Amino acid sequence: MAFEYAVALTGGIATGKSTATMLLSLYGFRFIDADKITHEILDTNFDKIADLFGTEYINGGRVDRGKLGKLVFADKVKRQDLEALLHPLIYDEIARQSEEQDRFEKPYIVDIPLFFEGDRYPIERSVVIYTPAQKQLERLMKRDGYSEEEALRRINSQMDIEAKRERATYVIDNSSDLKQLQRECDRVKDAILSDFPLA
Repeated sequence: MAFEYAVALTGGIATGKSTATMLLSLYGFRFIDADKITHEILDTNFDKIADLFGTEYINGGRVDRGKLGKLVFADKVKRQDLEALLHPLIYDEIARQSEEQDRFEKPYIVDIPLFFEGDRYPIERSVVIYTPAQKQLERLMKRDGYSEEEALRRINSQMDIEAKRERATYVIDNSSDLKQLQRECDRVKDAILSDFPLA
């Protein structure tokens, strides 16, 4: 059965998920990366993307993710069209990889940016990488060079970070510096391992 030993990891854009993932991997957790799976599925289905949105979103047999991202973040209907195509394919691949991981009978992490938004995955435990909304906005503008309007559009396409925090089993607070993030990851690692005592 898929997802038996899974722990979902989520957060918001620019809350520090990549850094937290790197730190948690140092503890030996294995990961399933939904973003990586999404990129692979996008490229293998570039013809369907062209049919949906036009050939201008394809470059050299691959999806121009930056260009497509601008389109779907500005148009809710087009974003829903894209999700209707991709999400069933992504789910099937994550479930397949999850069944492989469950054979080890040890907790592993499934990195799903839109875990709560989609409400698709029967995963009982979740980790939220948390940063206050204002700091999230500042980090996104600095990291990706977005205007405040574009950054807010992307942040607002996701569930509010405070709502995610309330729904989480574990919260990693990334509102300060790297040292604090390391302490938070260490604390949550211990909590996860204590919740899987036979692992």
